[in-house]
Amino acid sequence: MSILISNREVANNVYLLTVEGNYQGAIGQFYMLRAWGNYPVLSRPISIFNREEGKIQFLYKVFGEGTGFISRLKPGDEIGLEGPFGNGFPHIERKVAMIGGGIGIAPFYYAAKQMPWADVYLGFGQEPYLVDEYKEVAANVVVNVGGRVLDELDVDVYDAIFVCGPHGMMHATYEKAKFSKADVYVSLEKRMACGVGACLVCSVICQNGNKRACADGPVFLATEVNFDAENGL
Repeated sequence: MSILISNREVANNVYLLTVEGNYQGAIGQFYMLRAWGNYPVLSRPISIFNREEGKIQFLYKVFGEGTGFISRLKPGDEIGLEGPFGNGFPHIERKVAMIGGGIGIAPFYYAAKQMPWADVYLGFGQEPYLVDEYKEVAANVVVNVGGRVLDELDVDVYDAIFVCGPHGMMHATYEKAKFSKADVYVSLEKRMACGVGACLVCSVICQNGNKRACADGPVFLATEVNFDAENGL
C-alpha cells in the first residue's frame, strides 16, 4: 500500500491524485488502483499523468463507484497500486502531435515532458483544466473548448499523432490522417479485470483478430483497430 500526498479536484468531478513513492512507468502505461476491500470487484486502470522522484500522479474523472471511492481519499490515506502495465506510446524524435479529448488529456503531460518538442492539443466539452501546467512542459499548446479540437490540426505537418479520448474522436483522427505521412497511435480505454492479459475482459477488435487492451495495448497503431466493429459494441 502507498500513502496519498494529495487528491485535488481540478474541475467538476476531475481529480489529480498524487501518491508517495518511487514508481516506474513509460508514457501511455497505466496502473491498477484500488482503495477498498472486496467491493467493487475490479480495480480501476488509470494512466500515468506524471512521474517524478518520490511521487507518481494520476488524473482521473469520477464515473462510478470505484473512482468515487478514490475521489474521497484524503492525504495520509492508503491506496494500492499495481503496475505499470501495458504498452504505451513510442518515443519519437520527429514532429509529433498529442491530442487529448476530455479526461483523455491525462497521458500527455508526462508524454510532453519526455518529448518537449511535441505540439499538444487539448479538447474540452465545457470546463478546461490544467492548461497552464501543460504550457509549462510542451512546445505549443492548442486549446479548444466546446468545439472540435481536430479542426485545429493540420495532419500534413506531423510524422506521428498520438490520440487519447472519446472513441469517435480517435476514429475521426485516423480518418483525417490516413492519407498523410503521419503514423496515428490511439490509446483505447476498456474495462479491465487483471491488467496482465489473462482474463480477456478488455478485448479490442482489430483487423487481424482480437487483442487485449491491457497487454497488447492500450496504445495501438490506428491501422490495427477495426473502428467500425468497435463502434458497434
